[in-house]
Amino acid sequence: MSVCTRRIITGELSSPIARYHIPVTKLPAVRSPDYLSSTSVRHFISNTRRPNSIVSRSTRTKFYVIAVAESTGVFRRGGRDGGENGEWRTRRRCAVGDQVVEINENRKSSNRLAEVAVAATATVVLGVGNRVLYKLALVPLKNYPFFLAQLATFGYVLVYFSILYVRYHTGKITDEMLSLPKIPYVAVGLLEALAAASGMAAGAILSGATIPVLSQSFLVWQLLLSFIFLGRRYRLNQLFGCFLVSVGVIVTVASGSSAGSLMEGGVFWSLLMIVSFLLQAADTVLKEVIFLDAAKRLKGGTVDLFVVNSFGSAYQAVFICLLLPFLSKLWGVPFTQLPNYLRDGAACFLNIGTLSSGCAGAPLLPLLFIIVNMGYNISLLHLLKISSAVLSCLASTVSVPISVFLFTLPLPYLGVASSLPPGFISGAIILVIGMLVYTWRPSSRLKNQEVDCHC
Repeated sequence: MSVCTRRIITGELSSPIARYHIPVTKLPAVRSPDYLSSTSVRHFISNTRRPNSIVSRSTRTKFYVIAVAESTGVFRRGGRDGGENGEWRTRRRCAVGDQVVEINENRKSSNRLAEVAVAATATVVLGVGNRVLYKLALVPLKNYPFFLAQLATFGYVLVYFSILYVRYHTGKITDEMLSLPKIPYVAVGLLEALAAASGMAAGAILSGATIPVLSQSFLVWQLLLSFIFLGRRYRLNQLFGCFLVSVGVIVTVASGSSAGSLMEGGVFWSLLMIVSFLLQAADTVLKEVIFLDAAKRLKGGTVDLFVVNSFGSAYQAVFICLLLPFLSKLWGVPFTQLPNYLRDGAACFLNIGTLSSGCAGAPLLPLLFIIVNMGYNISLLHLLKISSAVLSCLASTVSVPISVFLFTLPLPYLGVASSLPPGFISGAIILVIGMLVYTWRPSSRLKNQEVDCHC
């Protein structure tokens, strides 16, 4: 009898989205009682029409998951809790743990963890650059912040669809991706437009120290919405880690502000800002749903993120146009004067004409902000695609205290540097501890265990 060796990595998968990239979840899962006889398991394997299968029982869901392997069937008999009391049996020798098994010849599991780590780091770096450059971009456009917002909104549509066109003609985007239902993209555009409108309205009233504190509700909404709509179940250490991250950001940013300054905006505007973050959280969770649904419709494939970005940005621009009378009023620009305002903003942005005297730094600083902001949005969506909405939110949150620290440095165009808040160090320590607590996993004998399966 010939003998061959296959290397098997056991352990939890990185995310529900990532599961669509490996053979495990493409295969059927059958609900089973706590005890399943070896005869019935063999019968199931023989009727799956998959000649190469492994049966692995998940202790969380009470499912037997069938995964592709070499020409052998592996099953467990006995052991109600899936623990060591059971016995693995197979026609050929193979030892596997009691969790979901991932067949991985090229260490796909390790590669995916590395990919998530790199994407999260890139998101944090670009998030910091996004916050700092936005402050710098407003130096030449201090009288035209609404122009900068609209330039970014409508500029993204042009850039994203240009990239979409190139990727389509190079074969990276298929007709199947473009034929996916467009209603979710309409919902994405609507949520982003409403989030921008409510955030602008509340941000015009609330103090600068209040907004970062209220922004921590974004993480709470992420956890709640992913629990409801994605069926996520979080471990206690993950919930506690998210709590510590939020506390760390609040302590870092708001420690130098008095309680009066935090509440001076009023309850209504604070609640409106919280609603704005609810809409943003719903937007990110909806994008995760889009990726999950696309993986099913594309039979295990994934939709290119520029498809999601392009159509989402296009519908956002449509709804922004419908809300322009309301939004221009929020920025103190009467709608009848909006054409003149945009013309003067364009002149300042290009640093030409009689209005260019107070526009030093343009167009370099605004362009740098737009480029980095675009990269940040792409990186954030990529991280969401390969991990989860909660992890992308945590990566974005970490950028807040780093940005606060950078503003204490002598940056060009900003004048006198600000001082560190009194609780910056303690808040940063709490935040780091929260991230470590969130990423900690209980030790398991199955975690990343390599098993040689001889067949």
